[in-house]
Amino acid sequence: MEPIRKPFYVDPIFPLEVVYKGLRDTGNELPDHLHDLYEIVYIHEGSGTFFIDHSLYEKKPGDLYLIPGNTIHRSFPSADEPIVSTAIFFAPSLVQTFVLGNEYDPFKGFDIARKTRNYKLTLPKSVQLRIEATIEHMGHELQEKNEGYRQALWLQLQQILLELFRHPMMKTDTLAAAGLVPQWMQSALHDINLDPVQCGGLAELSEKACVSAGHFSRVFKQLTGMNVTDYVNAKRIAKAKELLLSSDDTIETIAQGCGFQGMRHFYETFKKLTGETPKSYRRKDK
Repeated sequence: MEPIRKPFYVDPIFPLEVVYKGLRDTGNELPDHLHDLYEIVYIHEGSGTFFIDHSLYEKKPGDLYLIPGNTIHRSFPSADEPIVSTAIFFAPSLVQTFVLGNEYDPFKGFDIARKTRNYKLTLPKSVQLRIEATIEHMGHELQEKNEGYRQALWLQLQQILLELFRHPMMKTDTLAAAGLVPQWMQSALHDINLDPVQCGGLAELSEKACVSAGHFSRVFKQLTGMNVTDYVNAKRIAKAKELLLSSDDTIETIAQGCGFQGMRHFYETFKKLTGETPKSYRRKDK
C-alpha cells in the first residue's frame, strides 16, 4: 500500500502547526504517511512503536523524534498505554530566513537524522526538562492566543531547535565516530586545529584532501556550520586570545603570529568574534 500524503492548511505567512499533548490511540492514527512539513515529536506519556523510514522505535516518555519533510512514518500506540505527545509541524521557510551567522544550522539534526536513518534523540535530563518547559509555554500560548502569540510560538520553536543543535550527537567528533565524516575531512580538521596559522585556506586544504574546492567547502559547511575562512579565523582568534593574556608581545606581533597580515583585518575579526577589541580584551585581565 502506497503511503498517503497528509495535507496541511497552514497560513503561508506562518507555516506552523502544533498538536499539544494530543492523545494518540490505535483508533486515530494515520496509516503510513508523509508530508512536506518538518516534524518534531515529543513523548509525554504512554508507550508504543514508531515506524520511520523502514525502522521501528520503541516509544517511551522523554523520547524526541526528528522527522524531515517527506519521510514516511506511522505511529503504533499501545492499546493499554495510549501515547500523549506533542507534535510540532513547520516549514523550513519559517526559520531559515532568520539564521544569524554561519555557525548555526537549525536543520542540522534533521539532516543527520536523514543521513544516519536514526530519527530518535535521547536527551540529557537537563535538556529534556528545558524542552518540556518550552512545550508547556507553547501550549499556554495556543490556549490563550494573546497578542503576539505567533511571535511567542516562533521564538519557542527556535529555542527547541537551538537545544537540538547543541545536542552531543551533533558534535563533529561524534559524527566522525559514527562514520559520518570522511577521512579526508577528519584530517583537514585535525590540521586546522593543530596549526590554524600554517594550515592554509580552502585551496590548500582541498588540494591536500584531493577533492575539489567546491566539494570540500560544501562538506565542511555541512559538518561545522561555518565556511573554511570563518572557521580558521575563529581558531586563530582563539590562539590570539591566549597570547594576549599570557605574553607581553605587542598586539601587532600577536596578530602576525596568528596569521593575520593586516592590523585592520585582525581588529575587525577579533571584534566580530569576541565583541571587544584586542586592547580592551588584554586590559580586562590586568
